Amino acid sequence: MSFDSLGLSAEILRAVAEQGYTEPTPVQRKAIPVIHEGKDILAGAQTGTGKTAGFTLPMLQRLIEKPVSAKGGRPVRALVLTPTRELAAQVGESVSTYGRHLKIKSAVIFGGVKINPQIQALRRGVDILVATPGRLLDHVSQKTLDLSAVEILVLDEADRMLDMGFIRDIRRILALLPQRRQNLLFSATYSNDIRKLADSLLDTPALIEVARRNTPAERVSQVIHPVDRERKRELLSFMVGSHNWRQVLVFTRTKHGANRLSRQLEQDGISSAAIHGNKSQGARTRALADFKRGEVRVLVATDIAARGLDIDQLPHVVNYELPNVPEDYVHRIGRTGRAGNEGQAVSLVCVDEHKLLGDIERLLQRDLPRIMIPGYEPDPSIRAEPIMRRSGPGGQAQVRTRNQRPGQAPGKVDRSRSGAPRASAASGRSKQGSAGTPGSGKRAGSGKSNRRPVQARPA
Repeated sequence: MSFDSLGLSAEILRAVAEQGYTEPTPVQRKAIPVIHEGKDILAGAQTGTGKTAGFTLPMLQRLIEKPVSAKGGRPVRALVLTPTRELAAQVGESVSTYGRHLKIKSAVIFGGVKINPQIQALRRGVDILVATPGRLLDHVSQKTLDLSAVEILVLDEADRMLDMGFIRDIRRILALLPQRRQNLLFSATYSNDIRKLADSLLDTPALIEVARRNTPAERVSQVIHPVDRERKRELLSFMVGSHNWRQVLVFTRTKHGANRLSRQLEQDGISSAAIHGNKSQGARTRALADFKRGEVRVLVATDIAARGLDIDQLPHVVNYELPNVPEDYVHRIGRTGRAGNEGQAVSLVCVDEHKLLGDIERLLQRDLPRIMIPGYEPDPSIRAEPIMRRSGPGGQAQVRTRNQRPGQAPGKVDRSRSGAPRASAASGRSKQGSAGTPGSGKRAGSGKSNRRPVQARPA
């Protein structure tokens, strides 16, 4: 099947061809015709399968098939909500790339940057708006945005939005939209909360699933390297240097841990940068650009900051610390092995993380191979320590109650401009803010809220 057979306009097909693609990925083959027909969908697709282009292309097609009169201005007709700035920027790039030959205007709004340029863009008129929930509501409160003409709503990576505590913001936004509209819900993983959201939002949706739920990409090789907690950084530096890895994405649990590991790698002579919610948007953008250009070999990231990163042919992902939530492991290693490429996911696991590893393997329904690195074999005399109480590598957070968000003080929450909940003296709403590519030869690029209360997962 080619893109020519999916009912897309010549202008859109031209933009697709200019990217060098001719055949759609599985999720695009299934999603594009259904979205083009105007139906609601609930789509479960692994990251890197081309889901961004899967909704961008038919969204553009539907808008040009139903042009609106310019006399009353240019209203927002399609709204795409994303959990993070990086993902919003990626989706915005996708819209611009595939709509370049159309008379369609788009804008991306998120926090961490000045709001006035966004206000000016909205005043000029926007057909497609890509936004993070917090900054969107900022514009609504300032009366700089009208959502009464929205025809298509897309919730991208809805599982992460629920993880980050955006459900109330989402409900506030839904109340501002017309009752009659098309709803598209995309989620990399499924949970009961996602099902509940889908039941309340979607009208007899088509279910699109291109892989068994909660599974990593098949082209990602996975391996566990047991190591003592105090020797993780030493082993990481050894592996990067001895294997001459030139581009490595490393995950830590916390912002403090990301900063510290990045500094330590620099001391080891390995160029490194950290990216997390406390970094300014400019710093995050520069770090990512340096990483993509190869000027930085190791990018150390937290889960929330890395969501939405689209790096072509990223060869290596390292779990310096295992995530507290098994589904996050799937999201992490989904950064590699994208668009049909091979990828490698390495996890450095100490004695404290054996239970976390067991949870991950139960989710995957398989045992991951263990390989000891000579000279770095774990000391069997070292006893496990509770992760939530230890202030070792990564700087662990305190235990949270069942209804407490990660990083939140009891009864308080401040969803920062990055979209990540963080401890605060006062509660507050989030103020945050490469093209998803169809593929052939090159594939298209682009939660659980009822968590166990025993361990925190700060951003």
